[in-house]
Amino acid sequence: MSNAQFKIGLVQMSSGPEPDGNLAKALRLLRESASRGATVICLPELFRTQYFCQREDPALFDLAEPVPGPTTNAIADVARATRTAIVVSVFERRAPGVYHNTAVTIGPEGAIIGTYRKMHIPDDPLYFEKYYFTPGDLGFRAFEVERARIGTLVCWDQWYPEAARLTALRGAEVLFYPTAIGWHPAEKLPYGAAQHDAWRTIQRAHAIANGVYVAVVNRVGH
Repeated sequence: MSNAQFKIGLVQMSSGPEPDGNLAKALRLLRESASRGATVICLPELFRTQYFCQREDPALFDLAEPVPGPTTNAIADVARATRTAIVVSVFERRAPGVYHNTAVTIGPEGAIIGTYRKMHIPDDPLYFEKYYFTPGDLGFRAFEVERARIGTLVCWDQWYPEAARLTALRGAEVLFYPTAIGWHPAEKLPYGAAQHDAWRTIQRAHAIANGVYVAVVNRVGH
């Protein structure tokens, strides 16, 4: 592992009903993170919208966009202006009828330097992701940023040790997990503490088992 030191930024934000407003908030928080010295910054999973996978609705496929597309283009401008690398989560429309939950890494020149499509897709009450997302087809990958080699995985991938292991074997020194995870309010009292402890424990286990750093950022609220 490299001995180089650098500061990461994890943008933990709430998302409202208006995608453009969420994007504007994210751009502001990215600039704020860069002003505090972060050189690699990660946004939460599907930050541009509220977590729409709580129901199956064909109209919600209209939220998807290509890569590159409006979201990555706007964030590329910030990456270029602030000389940062940014991990951005996108509801990707790859082809007619083919959609992915995608993490795009944009370098300080504003170019896309890495793309990862979420491999493990949950299908539970209020997490109907298999309705929307095709499992990723790019495998587990690592990307060079200034001073380090990073890997990007997405949310539910974090419960599978193989994902972290294979990404680390690609040379990743830091694993980033943009995430949108929580629990139903009725479950918080009986199960919340145990679920939160399990969630933290699995991240620590990935770091210990693979000799890497793990950086996870969740959204706030809906």
